[in-house]
Amino acid sequence: MKRRDFFRNGLFASLGASALGTGMAYGKNGFSTQRKAAKNIIFLVSDGMSTGTLNMADLLVRQKEGRGSHWIDLYRSNKGKRALMDTASANSFVTDSAAAGSSWGGGMRVNNGALNVGPNGEKPVPILQKFKSAGKSVGCVTSVQITHATPASFCVNEESRGSMEAIAETYLDLKFDVMMGGGDELFNKEKRKDKRDLYADFKKSGIQVAKSKDDLKSLTTDAPVLGVFSEGGLPYAVDRESDADLKKTVPSMYDMTKSAIDILKKNPKGFAMQIEGGKVDWAAHANDAPALLYDQVDFDLALGYVLDFAEKDGETLVIITTDHGNANPGLFSGNYEGKFSNLYTTTRSNEWLLNQLTGENTPSQVQDLFESYQGIKLKAEEAKSILKDYQNVNEEGLYDSGKIPNHLLASLQSSYTGIGWAGTSHSGDFVELAMYGPGSESLPPFIENYKLHGFMLEAAGVYGLALAY
Repeated sequence: MKRRDFFRNGLFASLGASALGTGMAYGKNGFSTQRKAAKNIIFLVSDGMSTGTLNMADLLVRQKEGRGSHWIDLYRSNKGKRALMDTASANSFVTDSAAAGSSWGGGMRVNNGALNVGPNGEKPVPILQKFKSAGKSVGCVTSVQITHATPASFCVNEESRGSMEAIAETYLDLKFDVMMGGGDELFNKEKRKDKRDLYADFKKSGIQVAKSKDDLKSLTTDAPVLGVFSEGGLPYAVDRESDADLKKTVPSMYDMTKSAIDILKKNPKGFAMQIEGGKVDWAAHANDAPALLYDQVDFDLALGYVLDFAEKDGETLVIITTDHGNANPGLFSGNYEGKFSNLYTTTRSNEWLLNQLTGENTPSQVQDLFESYQGIKLKAEEAKSILKDYQNVNEEGLYDSGKIPNHLLASLQSSYTGIGWAGTSHSGDFVELAMYGPGSESLPPFIENYKLHGFMLEAAGVYGLALAY
């Protein structure tokens, strides 16, 4: 057999077989059925989180605040179940967020870039639509556009993840209970290509619209809500916390999660929701260590609230994972003084700092800027190289980061932080998967991503919808 035929008939044929549906795949693998159905499902995704990101965020809060991260403490306390998850898509070992999310949302592996549309045109019913049909309240919370790939993968069928204006319109038709994140440009009539005022349309349909932290605080819990708190993705957590105006107006992951649960939990039949730390992925692409670690911590604080809620509630299955690794960062020089410890007092992301420069600054101005906000004393030659690189920067920008020399800065920073990077894109690693609550006892030590769809439905006792297309 030719090598090409082996791959065509072997790996990718087996990936495509998952289109049979997770209800079947789940049952055939013989996972045990839980003894108690979960009334609620909370699915948390730190998008693009490599294991090194999880590790370093825990180190950061332990050294800076004297506590462990909530995710790693779940392991330390032996309260949760832990597994590895295979993240492949239908056409690649290395998935994108749309295909990864669709494996959970639709129960089958799709090609990269698609949202719950299979390689042969299949359109499985997205999982939040299934839970809504079962009488549960449903919603999503994210730090990027609410129409971005990961939240959309639980909600819609769309051939291209890039169709975000259309996805926003689909959300209006779905009338889910909570949708919170960024993406003002997709709802605002002044910014949409078709000039449609989607905010007005949502309000006409009886949905509350929140655009600030104050709006979030004033929401009632007896009506659905659309919360859009920024254009594009939300600011990085490290920048939000260091800017009085942003901190006052833009909610954290914790803020949005708490408000969402307050609304969703009122349904006596329970709820299902997805929570995404989407900008962890953006920071990994940019090799922006301060942005990466503090957004992971921001996500982890929301996780802490969820775990506390689930422990008190006793009827909530919490699922914690990532869709794929990204850039595979790690701490390679472990002394605490003068390297990783610089991150304890960092107050701005690389992106924010680089956006303060134009390439016309002097090297001493660059040095002063980084010493003031990151405690890093760049050499004069390093400052000059940053300024020079503004002339050669990627014209396309990167995930809204602008035309700035992200990766050059990351390579220079490594000697000051001890953090190294394997690349700037997604990886094909098996990833962390943790569970807590009713149904978690059925988690096997290794699982393919698409099988979580049926796992969630069975954990919640929603059996009749497991194979619905």
